[in-house]
Amino acid sequence: MNNLQAYTDQAIEMAMLYGPKLVLAILTLTIGLWIIKIVMRGVDKTMKHSQTDESLRRFLVSLGQIFLKAMLLISVAGMIGIEMTSFIAVLGAAGLAVGLALQGSLSNFAGGVLILLFKPYKVGDVIEAAGYTGKAHAIQVFNTVLKTPDNKTIIIPNGVLSNASITNYSTEATRRVDMSFGIGYADDIPKAKSMLIDLLSKDERVLADPEPFVVVGELADSSVNFTVRAWCNSADYWGIYFDMQEKVKLEFDKAGLSIPFPQQDVHVYKH
Repeated sequence: MNNLQAYTDQAIEMAMLYGPKLVLAILTLTIGLWIIKIVMRGVDKTMKHSQTDESLRRFLVSLGQIFLKAMLLISVAGMIGIEMTSFIAVLGAAGLAVGLALQGSLSNFAGGVLILLFKPYKVGDVIEAAGYTGKAHAIQVFNTVLKTPDNKTIIIPNGVLSNASITNYSTEATRRVDMSFGIGYADDIPKAKSMLIDLLSKDERVLADPEPFVVVGELADSSVNFTVRAWCNSADYWGIYFDMQEKVKLEFDKAGLSIPFPQQDVHVYKH
């Protein structure tokens, strides 16, 4: 009977000691989660109004929620009376070990954050990086997914992209098409030059400003080479390039202008 009374008294004492702390902790946890939800909803709306990239917006909101909830749980545990110093030290040591084991992934994670923040390219841009050329299909936290012109999927770690040179072919509205065409040394240079200028002027995709550029660029071993440059909208680049190869060959053939190819004369001497 005395033992039961002692247990009862101890339970009442514990309830008197920890009951208010537990109630306060539960109340703090409930209100804290509600406040975090409202704050992050406001942050999300603000980033939407500022037209922040959707992938970056979701990532930052998720990261903010995890951080605030972790801080809230640590505060609530301290209110109950749980000693947090040792617990935080253990978490820190575990975090260091995990960080060393996953340093490659963390590098890709950091690279993804930098790409989403500074936007050297966006989804839909055609880029050249890490030895590959393709359209950015998706920018993820750890990787960027490229689609090549022949419909292959290339996955490149963001750590590589954030520390290497990137050529973005979609940044500017216009591009310059560089081409070279050769004629024989016996052919009429002014005539060939006039034909090249005429072909460019008849193509509506070629921009008049800057004006197309056609000059003799090289006296090669077996040909006189013209350097041809024309400006166009970025979307028309390859169409103009390939069409000019065919048109120049057909028009030169009609005009009797030759397009030389490498050849050698072999002389055989008999003794």
